[in-house]
Amino acid sequence: MRLTKSALLALAAGLVAEPTLAQSREPHLVMSGVGRFAVFVDLSTREATDQQVRIRTLQVAEPGFQVEGQPYWGGWSWWMFDCAERTADRLDFASILEGGIEGPVVADPQPAFPASPGGDAAEVLGLACATEAPDTPVFTSVEDAVAEGRRQMLL
Repeated sequence: MRLTKSALLALAAGLVAEPTLAQSREPHLVMSGVGRFAVFVDLSTREATDQQVRIRTLQVAEPGFQVEGQPYWGGWSWWMFDCAERTADRLDFASILEGGIEGPVVADPQPAFPASPGGDAAEVLGLACATEAPDTPVFTSVEDAVAEGRRQMLL
C-alpha cells in the first residue's frame, strides 16, 4: 500500500484512528549516519513499490537537547524515496519527548528533492533502497537507539 501526502495529512489530522505500521511492530533501527543528529532507519517500516520506497526514520538529538525546558530525544519522520531517480521526500515530523512520548505529526509540504551525496537524505536512501540487509547493528528499541546515537555523537 502506498500512502500519498493526502493520506498522511489525514492521519496527522486524526481522521484515521487505526495504529500505523510503525506503532504495530518492533522497530529494526539501523544507523544511517551521524552529524548534527544521529539518524536511524526503521527497516521494519519499509514499504516498496516498483522503484519507490516509503520508510520511517528516527532523528536523535544530542544529550541534553531541550525546547522550552522540555527534554527531547529527537523525532520521527516518514520519507518517500525514488530509488531510480535518487530523490527524497520528507513527508512529516513528530517530536519525541525524553521517555518516548511522541508529539503531534506535522506534515512537510516541501516537494521531493535530489538526494545529494553525503547528505542525510542520501544516507537514508542508500539503506531504504538496498536490496540486502546492512551488516550493521540493529536496535529493537527507541531507547537503545537514542543511547547509541548519543554515544556516537560524543565520539
